[in-house]
Amino acid sequence: MQTPKAILFDLDGTLADTAPDLAAAVNVMRSNRQLAHAPYEHLRPFASAGARGLIGAGFNVTPDAPEYEVMRIEFLNQYASAIAIHSQLFEQIPTLLSGLDALQLPWGIVTNKAMRFTNALVPLLDLKQARCVISGDTTPHAKPHPAPLLEAARQLAIDAQHCWYVGDDLRDIQAAKAAGMLSIAAAWGYCGTTEPQHWEADVVLNTPQELLELVRTRA
Repeated sequence: MQTPKAILFDLDGTLADTAPDLAAAVNVMRSNRQLAHAPYEHLRPFASAGARGLIGAGFNVTPDAPEYEVMRIEFLNQYASAIAIHSQLFEQIPTLLSGLDALQLPWGIVTNKAMRFTNALVPLLDLKQARCVISGDTTPHAKPHPAPLLEAARQLAIDAQHCWYVGDDLRDIQAAKAAGMLSIAAAWGYCGTTEPQHWEADVVLNTPQELLELVRTRA
């Protein structure tokens, strides 16, 4: 485990608890169809999977269904109209980021969220100090492809092998490994339908505080 020269984070489910607003967008769509609200506990694990995961969880509609694209656009527009009503940073994240700043260790964001949403949400969550923000459409590929992580390393002018990447989804771990970065599973996040212990991450952490402690031991 090399001493990190930068820490990169996924956004939804890692830095920020955005599931309430994502789930709300699904339930507005359900209300528009005279359907009862889906339980939040059912929708939350799919928050890191974006429109694909949430439409699947909320309507049992997959991307190959003929109605999917129309529903995807409806979902994204609804989410954009109420993007930060209940979203907030996870507990301990402000302390973690302040700790990284105190160590003069740069940190950035690499998310599959489209740029139009990322650019709107990051300032509202007081994440403006991120040294780079890479969205799902910043490069031609999204995670699990390594391109977004490699672009973050390029913008920071730091070799990818000296970066740690932290995420709450299997594709985050796959992307980190493909980019040659240390992969850290954020078990405090949404984590989908599989346990982080099965992702073959280099490290599995239960709280942001554990990450800060790990960084301090390597600093």
